[in-house]
Amino acid sequence: MRVLVTGGAGFIGRWLVARLLTDGHRVVVVDDYSNASPENLADLVDHPGLEVVVEGDLRNPDVVERLFAVDYDVVYHLAASIRVQDSIDDPRTTFDNDVVATFHVLEAARRQYFRLNGLTPGEPFHLDAVAHRLVDRRPRFVFTSTCMVYGRAGEQAIDEAHPTRPASPYAASKIAAENLVLSYGHSYGMAVRVARPFNTYGPYQKSNLEGGVVAIFLANALAGRPLCVKGTGEQTRDLLYVEDCARFLALLGERVDAGLDGAVLNAATGEDVSIRDLAERIAAGAVPVTHVPHDHPQAEIMKLVGDAHRARALLGFTPQVSLDEGLSRTLAFLAAHSV
Repeated sequence: MRVLVTGGAGFIGRWLVARLLTDGHRVVVVDDYSNASPENLADLVDHPGLEVVVEGDLRNPDVVERLFAVDYDVVYHLAASIRVQDSIDDPRTTFDNDVVATFHVLEAARRQYFRLNGLTPGEPFHLDAVAHRLVDRRPRFVFTSTCMVYGRAGEQAIDEAHPTRPASPYAASKIAAENLVLSYGHSYGMAVRVARPFNTYGPYQKSNLEGGVVAIFLANALAGRPLCVKGTGEQTRDLLYVEDCARFLALLGERVDAGLDGAVLNAATGEDVSIRDLAERIAAGAVPVTHVPHDHPQAEIMKLVGDAHRARALLGFTPQVSLDEGLSRTLAFLAAHSV
């Protein structure tokens, strides 16, 4: 297949591109490098399946239109603002990157879909009248959302029916983009799918303050610095290794099964670990573990673990990399890259 990966030079995007190339697909990547680096793709640029890497801003509809000069079997849309604090400080930029850009990519995908099915954009559209023509020519659109859309939970794992409750403009923008994507499935019959990854970690994740807790802890441990746990450390997270996350996303787009169209699926391990225990495991007695006040205690979710049953039933997906193995691989990567 020919696939488009937006945000393909980012942390998860880079691993998705690698997975798709391994699976034998032709891949087009677009990224504006606001949350990424060309170096993330350095070991992939000579792969014969990587057709082109485009530097471009998806908020610009002309950039998106040029990307869709060729047709795609699957569009993986990962490009987004990703920092919660940035969304609180500057909500407009997050909205533009996560919602407006999603609209532009969706519109380009819709025009391609119409063209492939002999439909005319701009004319009144009635899905029932054309449904018989849409069976075999429906490129799939996979949107990568986040577990941060969910509200607080008790002791139960969070399934896809759990109420959403945006605690930040970032989460609100992701919910808005999700609903926009799903509306194109309902309105036009497009093959849209939504992934909600839980806390993903692994090589190529930033290890500065913009990174995830695993990368930050590992980088500090390597440097002999204390590991600073925010709050009590009793808060838990469902930590998904990035190659498992990439495999999940690849499957979600590769499967032709129409039963997946309109699906919202958690990408999760179904197990959680407290941040305090994570810090102690990584510190291993070699560096101190300290506690600092949490930046936004009102938004802190104390227990965050995903119910992964639906993905297992519909995709046959189960994570393959344990937390210990994932930490070991990530530590080796950071050490090799002198972080």
